[in-house]
Amino acid sequence: MGLVTPDYGLLFWALLSFGVLLFILKKFAWKPILQALKNREESIARSMRLAEQARAEIARLQEESKQIAEKARQEREHEIAETKILREKLLAEAKEHARVETQKMLDKAREQILLEKEAAKKELYTTVAELTISLTEKVLRAQLEDIEKQQEYIERLLDELPRN
Repeated sequence: MGLVTPDYGLLFWALLSFGVLLFILKKFAWKPILQALKNREESIARSMRLAEQARAEIARLQEESKQIAEKARQEREHEIAETKILREKLLAEAKEHARVETQKMLDKAREQILLEKEAAKKELYTTVAELTISLTEKVLRAQLEDIEKQQEYIERLLDELPRN
């Protein structure tokens, strides 16, 4: 026979070998192979579900993280605003306290100056009075040492008195 035409004996044994192999595979290997494929399919499906759940969890965690970050930012801004308000309040209180204390010191200094001024006036009046008395005493002594001058002085005083 030719190269293209198969030999019937070879064809018979090839078909018989293939049939026996198919029978053996069906009897012993087909169910385990199908079971392995089914297990693999279930495993892939389970992995896909887990991957989808993981993606959903990651998305949820990312959203939660964004919310936490936003909340923290808002709290930080709120704290900064409160701190600024407190700082302004403390500065205003300190300025007011300083103004009040300065005013008290100025009032006390003015009062002290007035007291010292009055004391100086009294001392000046006392000194002037003492000097006037001392000077008058000296002038009168000088004038009254001489009897004649005394007489003239008395007469002049009497002339100056209003007459009734």
